[in-house]
Amino acid sequence: MSSSKFNYEEAVKKLNLLQSNKSTIEQIRRDIKLGQKCTNIEDMENYLARTGVSLSALDKLSVIHVAGTKGKGSTSAMCESVLRQHGYRTGFYSSPHLVEVRERIRLDGRIVNKDTFAKHFHEVYDRLYATQSYEGDMPKYFAFLTVLAYNMFLKEKVDVAIVEVGIGGIVDYTNVLRKVPVVGITALGLDHTSILGNTLPEIAEAKAGIMKRCCEAYTVHQPPDAMEVLQRVAKKVQCSLNVVPEYKSYTFQNGLKLQLPVDIDAYRMNASLAVQLAHAWMRKKLQSQINNLKQTNITNGNVEGRESKQNIGVVENIVTKLPNETILGLSSCRWPGRYQIVKTEYSTFYLDGAHTKESMEICVKWFKDNNR
Repeated sequence: MSSSKFNYEEAVKKLNLLQSNKSTIEQIRRDIKLGQKCTNIEDMENYLARTGVSLSALDKLSVIHVAGTKGKGSTSAMCESVLRQHGYRTGFYSSPHLVEVRERIRLDGRIVNKDTFAKHFHEVYDRLYATQSYEGDMPKYFAFLTVLAYNMFLKEKVDVAIVEVGIGGIVDYTNVLRKVPVVGITALGLDHTSILGNTLPEIAEAKAGIMKRCCEAYTVHQPPDAMEVLQRVAKKVQCSLNVVPEYKSYTFQNGLKLQLPVDIDAYRMNASLAVQLAHAWMRKKLQSQINNLKQTNITNGNVEGRESKQNIGVVENIVTKLPNETILGLSSCRWPGRYQIVKTEYSTFYLDGAHTKESMEICVKWFKDNNR
């Protein structure tokens, strides 16, 4: 049983008293109509600082940032599963939750338990509450959870955090990050048009806002007008933009084609993106370790290290042959509420969270294919 100080039920009660996400969205809409600047990123910097996390400290958190209209959750979940199977300590921040709010923050693939959630929650909440400039100077629901997730990942010393964008990208609370090695953009469509814009290019511009200088960005095949925007933004911020291959193009270490838990084109596309994101991060991690080792050799006067620094090979940005750890990560990943079939003695339930026209069409096809 948790102590009263770190009680989970009390944490949920305090969280629910913060202004709802609906109110936050309505405020953003009003700001847009009035032509006022959105201050989400500046607000997040302030909230993090009040909890003792400077931007320099946040820079030390290695993040794979994922935006898009459809498939963010399943892509992020598969990416996390792959990295965990490769032996890395992972953090995963997603939204929304299905049953309990702590589902949004995971460590090593597991939903944080109530005691862990409560402990970190109260530490963050108490610091923010004690440093208010005025009554009610607290982050809103989603902003608070984002501050909590970043605090938790830093304190738990994860190797990598997979962070799913809430809404849009460029002014999303998660985008307070300054240094992100790998970025993913899932399939784009019309969503949250009152905030992001009424056209696909406008929405693509908002989602592309998570791209950072020198990061590796990956996306799926997009409509031409959306892809043009992604390419323009990537060029502007000086990052590479790579289109992932179709899932059928992969070969596997054991020579067999992997049957994914969900057998639809959209899920296979998300799996391909997840693979590239995970392997891009591992590649950059390895390259960083090599560079650090070579720099150490140079500092110590090792001539061989100095020479080899000039001979670092260029590695392809796209991987097509998948090792067993990646295969296991894909096959073992489960993402509840997304293309999920629950069978009982008397009924079969088909669960999915489709929220756009295109997603509904995919969901209908999935349902029909499983009822032939």
